[in-house]
Amino acid sequence: MVSSDQRRRQLAREKFARQQQRRAAARRKARRRNVIIASALAVVVAAGAAAYATAGLGGNDRSSDEAAAGPTKPADPCARPAKGSPSKKKWKKEPAMSVDTSAAYSAKLRTTCGEIDLKLDAGKAPHTVNSFAFLTKQGYFDHSKCHRLVDQGIYVLQCGDPTATGAGTPGYTLPDENLKDPRLKGGVYPAGTVAMANQYDGKSDKTRNSGGSQFFLVYQDSKLPPNYTPFGTITGGMDVLKKIAAAGSAPESQTGNTAPNATVVINRATVAAS
Repeated sequence: MVSSDQRRRQLAREKFARQQQRRAAARRKARRRNVIIASALAVVVAAGAAAYATAGLGGNDRSSDEAAAGPTKPADPCARPAKGSPSKKKWKKEPAMSVDTSAAYSAKLRTTCGEIDLKLDAGKAPHTVNSFAFLTKQGYFDHSKCHRLVDQGIYVLQCGDPTATGAGTPGYTLPDENLKDPRLKGGVYPAGTVAMANQYDGKSDKTRNSGGSQFFLVYQDSKLPPNYTPFGTITGGMDVLKKIAAAGSAPESQTGNTAPNATVVINRATVAAS
C-alpha cells in the first residue's frame, strides 16, 4: 500500500515531468520562431519581419536529448495532391495588360487542404491582377506547393512558386502597387489580405518593384510595413488556412523556408471576371 508521503513524491515527479515537457515545447517554439524566413530570397518578410526576428533571438536552444529525438510532427490534415507536375514556364517580360480595371475578378485555389476563394482588386492593382490572371490561365500555379508558412509574429501562407524553394520567378518582375491602401492601417496587413511577395530589402530602392509570381495569404492580422502589394481579399476558405496553420511548420535546411507540415498543393487555380 502506497503511503501518503510516497504519493506526494509521485505527484511531484509527475508535475515536474509536465513542466519539463512544457518547457521543451516552448524551446522548440522559440527556435522555430528564430529561423523564420532565413533565405536571401525569402520574400514575404524581407524587411518587415527583421525587427520581429531580432526581438525573438534568445538562448533557448533545444537540449541534446530533444535535438536527437526531434519534435513530433503532427498528422497531415490534407489530401494527396492530384497527378501532375509543377510548371517550368518562363517569360521574358510582363504580360500585356488585358484586365478590365472596372470589372470584378475572383479566383479559386483548389488545394489539397480545401478550396480558398479570393476577390481580386484590378482597379487598385491592375498590373498584379493582370499577371495573376495570366499565370493562372497558363496553369503556372497548378500542382505547385505552398512552400512557406509563418505562424509566429506574422501569420501568412506563401504560395506561387512552382520550384517550392522561395526563389522561383516567372521570369519577369512587377511594379509595386496599392501600397497606400487604407486597409493597411498602423503597419498591419489584416486577416484576409492577399498580397505579393517581393525582394525588397528595406533599404535600397533598386530592390523595389520586384514582385513576380509569389503571393501570400494572411490568415491573422500581421504587423508588416506597407511594402507588399495588396491585390485581393480572401472571401472563403479561412477555415482551410486555419487548419493548415494548426498543423504548424518546420524549418528546411536546404531552402531556409519554414515549410508547412501540411501538404499544401494547389491542384488547380482559376480566375473569372464578372
